[in-house]
Amino acid sequence: MPTPASKRNYVILSVAVASLAASVLGMSGWVSALAQEQSTAALPDAHGTSAPVAAAPDPAVELEKKRDQTRSELDALSKTISLSSSKVAELQKSIEDLDKSTSSVRQALIDSAARRKALEKQILGSEKKLADLGVKEDAVRQSLHERRGLLAEVLAALQRMGRNPPPALLVTPDDALASVRSAILLGAVVPGIRKETDKLAADLGNLASLQAASAAEKAGLTTTMTNSLEEERRMDLLLAENEKLSRSNTAELNAERQRSEELAGKATSLESLVASMESEISSVRQATAAARQAEENRRLLTDEQRAQAKAAADSGVPDKNRIAPAYPFGELKAKLELPVAGDILRQFGDADGTGHEAMGMTLATNPETVVTAPADGLIVYAGAFRSYGQMIILDAGDGYHLVLSGMETMNARQGKFVFAGEPLAVMGAKRVASATALALETNRPTLYIEFRKDGKPVDSRPWWTAKDTGKARNDS
Repeated sequence: MPTPASKRNYVILSVAVASLAASVLGMSGWVSALAQEQSTAALPDAHGTSAPVAAAPDPAVELEKKRDQTRSELDALSKTISLSSSKVAELQKSIEDLDKSTSSVRQALIDSAARRKALEKQILGSEKKLADLGVKEDAVRQSLHERRGLLAEVLAALQRMGRNPPPALLVTPDDALASVRSAILLGAVVPGIRKETDKLAADLGNLASLQAASAAEKAGLTTTMTNSLEEERRMDLLLAENEKLSRSNTAELNAERQRSEELAGKATSLESLVASMESEISSVRQATAAARQAEENRRLLTDEQRAQAKAAADSGVPDKNRIAPAYPFGELKAKLELPVAGDILRQFGDADGTGHEAMGMTLATNPETVVTAPADGLIVYAGAFRSYGQMIILDAGDGYHLVLSGMETMNARQGKFVFAGEPLAVMGAKRVASATALALETNRPTLYIEFRKDGKPVDSRPWWTAKDTGKARNDS
């Protein structure tokens, strides 16, 4: 007959075993969720072997693949976004109510371009963030997939414990041996199961957090893309209004355009192209002469007059009727904003893929990104030129010319003076084949930028602002 002391020991032992088992079984909710997450993963085969683990992928390559996938998803999303008829009517009304002076329309264009570029930068930032979240999510999923054998063991252990629960709290002496064996088994196995299960549960929690962050980012991105579409429509209306105000004799414009194409076909270099435009095209010749005279007049100003002019320009209200840059170009270092929102792929001096050094910088953009004037300047040329594709050459004064190429649609015409931040063109849907885009491993639209001083290429990096201010410091 068992003594009262032995019965008491059996009860204490059974309570301990039951508590331990209940603690482990309490984690079954997490494990069930993990099982659902891994339902598509192959478990070890009948021989207990698993598929070989692939070599660790290159993080940079994985991130680029994820960014490509994200861009495709965003492109599909953009096709589903449209403006309501009331919003379109509201935009049209705002343009109708605008003061129809040339300076007001051009300022509205500059403001619209600045907002549009800011939205494009937000979209690029969201794209990068979504790609990064996607890579992290894939890493967690891969980790869970590689531990599917462990998952099977944890599930099997919990299932066995469920089918064969620990002895009841009140046992008879005949169950003493089973109780002791269960306690020894659980004491040895349960800590390991708990540790691994906690790891799996932590991964699941991390996965859920990443999925929630991605969902929130996509929701915000939809709003940003809608705002960008609205700004794009506003800019189209403003460009149409600006064209009405600056419309010249159509026959003269067509004649100049034809003559420009002929000269571009004969030119063998950018230097000869610029020289022929400034000497053979009347609108460019006249505008260049006027700009040179304005620059000379500025040099003749007294120190006091020059200080007053600089103060007015710094205040953000330079002369809207100016035909020469508000500042000497040499004074604009670290003050210019890049003409597009994008990623820098190649810098001045880098290998260009042909065994030579790049004479300019190349940026990758999203489709239909707006291109703005980096600085005040006279458009010397706007059209196709040899292997550059569609190209704009801007005379920024002080012997500097800014070359932009790779655009698809141009809103600028030669002979026109433009202000910093004014929209000049729009990128296409994909990269344009050109000599400046050789050896670039991307299908994204690419913009090539080249600064030239007295006909020779120079590094443009000293001119770009270190901070993303949204507009150039010399902008009106």
